[in-house]
Amino acid sequence: MKKNVIRRRLVEPKSGADGDPDPRDGGVQSVDRALAIIETLAEDDEGYRLSDLAIRTGLSTSTVHRLLTTLEHRRFVQFDRDQSKWHVGARAFMVGATFARHRNFTAQAIPYLRKLRDLTRETANLAVVDDEFIIVLTRMESREIMRSLTKVGGRVSMVASGVGKAVLAAYSDEDVSAIIRHHGMPRLTEKSIVRPGDLFKELQTIRRRGYAVDDEEAQIGLRCVAAVVYDHHAEPLAAISASGMTSRVTNERLPGIGRIVREVAAELTAALGGAMPDPHQS
Repeated sequence: MKKNVIRRRLVEPKSGADGDPDPRDGGVQSVDRALAIIETLAEDDEGYRLSDLAIRTGLSTSTVHRLLTTLEHRRFVQFDRDQSKWHVGARAFMVGATFARHRNFTAQAIPYLRKLRDLTRETANLAVVDDEFIIVLTRMESREIMRSLTKVGGRVSMVASGVGKAVLAAYSDEDVSAIIRHHGMPRLTEKSIVRPGDLFKELQTIRRRGYAVDDEEAQIGLRCVAAVVYDHHAEPLAAISASGMTSRVTNERLPGIGRIVREVAAELTAALGGAMPDPHQS
């Protein structure tokens, strides 16, 4: 399923007669444009044709082609000549994988994600906060025919995801308000929470029951049940979740899945040397 994403529009720098960037910008604009191309390619596994990529980035086709040629030489992108489409390359994956390796608890989390998947029969995810957004680090896919629609490396607003809301529930109201001011409350679906008052009520519920639910708030047809994994300071380190289609993750199953997710999150917290927060602490 292809996501609706905001089209990027980059500021055109001063250029010479041949359309190349003015040397005075020191190549910074070219770096910014190249990174925007890689980010755009990462949004869709099906890849982009040159003309579509130019439209998505707001750049001329000649500029995009020049940058793609350089990126292809460095293996950050690759070209499928059969379909005439560009894709993210192996080098981009290798660089991006460093982010997951830096979170050195990822390997330790795998057995617990496997347990979560087997107990719930749904896809188990491990995610962290990055720049006040949620990024999926790794996952254990469900064995069911219809699987979760999100992907590793996917980036989503905290207020519109189960793992994001689970982490927000561990924050103070002041910190949550600051995140809302910085990033807003995007309406990704008709079920997204877009009013601060509604979000704060939801966070109170999450704190009381120990797990969060994304009820088609990020993607229609997808439900996610999440809980926080804590570090040794009893601060959020990551979050795990079980996600699946609404046809399987029914309202009747939500409490049971929530209990399992909460318990596995507590087990992973202990395995990583973390500490659960004091429930009586305000």
